[in-house]
Amino acid sequence: MSPPYLGPIAVHPARQRLACLLGAMGMLAVAPLHAAICNLSVQPLDFGNYDFQSSQDLESVGHVIVTCDVSSSFTIALSPGTGTFAARSMQNGAHQLFYNLYTDPTRTMVWGDGSGGSTAVGDSGIEVDRTVYGSVPAGQNPYIGVYNDAITVTLSF
Repeated sequence: MSPPYLGPIAVHPARQRLACLLGAMGMLAVAPLHAAICNLSVQPLDFGNYDFQSSQDLESVGHVIVTCDVSSSFTIALSPGTGTFAARSMQNGAHQLFYNLYTDPTRTMVWGDGSGGSTAVGDSGIEVDRTVYGSVPAGQNPYIGVYNDAITVTLSF
């Protein structure tokens, strides 16, 4: 299944602000025969407008929701998208805006696949809603426009 496309947010150039949309996310389910049936749904992160003059990081949250027909253990991994787990980046043509995705509200543990200093999230249950915490660091001076990235979500159970 290919990731759904989420349309960009239009930004009026006179506002000198920047819209950032993190497009989400596809699904890959891996399960042995006669095991649980699990579904994955995603609420993407929408960072809204980035003010390059602000001294505060721009933060947002999204959700990864796993629903299984019986209680099951699973792992949720996120791809690096464009960039690396250490430095994900949203793109606007040749221009980029750095951001990252985290497993915790303090935004210290990078959510990935367990490689490159990232961590995958393990959990169990019938319906589990995991929050994805996003942050765009302050102090960037990007080109005005719409930036986005696509992340693949992998569900292993």
